[in-house]
Amino acid sequence: MEAPPDPQPHVFSAIETVVKIVVLALLLGWCFLILKPFISPVVWGIIMAVTVYPLYRRLKARLGNRPKLAAVIMIIVALLIIILPSLKLASSMLDGIQTINEKFNSGALHVPLPPPGVKEWPMVGASLEKVWRQASVNLTDTLRQYRSQLVALGSWLVSVSLNTGVGLLMFAISIVIAGILLIGAEGGGQMAHNLCVRLAGRRGVEFADDATVTIRNVVKGILGVAVIQALMAGIGFGVAGVPGAGLWAFLCLLLAIIQIGIGPVAIPIMIYMFYKADTLTAVILAIWLVVVLLSDNVLKPILLGHGAPVPMPVIFLGAIGGFISMGFLGLFVGAIVLSIGYKLFISWLATDDEAALDGTDGTDHIKAGG
Repeated sequence: MEAPPDPQPHVFSAIETVVKIVVLALLLGWCFLILKPFISPVVWGIIMAVTVYPLYRRLKARLGNRPKLAAVIMIIVALLIIILPSLKLASSMLDGIQTINEKFNSGALHVPLPPPGVKEWPMVGASLEKVWRQASVNLTDTLRQYRSQLVALGSWLVSVSLNTGVGLLMFAISIVIAGILLIGAEGGGQMAHNLCVRLAGRRGVEFADDATVTIRNVVKGILGVAVIQALMAGIGFGVAGVPGAGLWAFLCLLLAIIQIGIGPVAIPIMIYMFYKADTLTAVILAIWLVVVLLSDNVLKPILLGHGAPVPMPVIFLGAIGGFISMGFLGLFVGAIVLSIGYKLFISWLATDDEAALDGTDGTDHIKAGG
């Protein structure tokens, strides 16, 4: 009768496998911790490279197929168009916060009486008119009543200012990364497609194409419109002499990205300027801000085409969550990453639904070319 097999080799093999997995997990975790500070700018660099690749390809052809020169030109132009105005707005935002603080400490900050129609506003009119009138009579006592809320708001504004500065630096780094990625775009695109195919089989090609289309739609139709509106509003605030123009422009950018619009900032500033500025300045600013408010209806069809790439709540949650977790750059990265995840999830569900109806595994309905 044969002796039972010795279990020790299997035990040793299992232990060895567990040790290998643990070591690999520790190594991957260590690599993640090392690369964590660079994840946001690298991801945003990839997003920008995907977005501007068609423009880069045309520029490269015009320059006689010189990829490095085309990439350098695009980096310089992007830095001039995006970073310089952003730095100006950030500087204005800091100056505005400092000016408001100085005026308050010196007692020169006054609040005008509320207009007669405020009390008639639905839901918030009565309470808003009461607080507004109290602040116009005695601003110090009013602020003292809301001291804890104001301290929290002030801390948040300081944190936002610092994060914005760091975010602008990361933005500049992302632009350089995008230029480098554009030089090797063909090889990088093929690698991305191969990775998607490796992860999702034949569906991977379609998923990669969906991700590319989503990135370009969200960047142009959502983020692009938000940046244009914020810059237009900031220019109007600055020319009209609105205190803290950069701060209000940043809030306009935030509200535009999360699809609320710049109205909650622009309308109170219009009212304020009619009280504090001369009539001509107030009227011109009001007309300009109305144009900015309405530009959403013109810019989105041009940059986005027909229909939104993803529902508004997805953009809202992505922008807010990205901003909380990653700071200024997260406004853009979060909205796009969550949009990509949503579109891929919907595409995956649609493919499985078709497969269930036809009694197949779904691969027959995927075009290999995307």
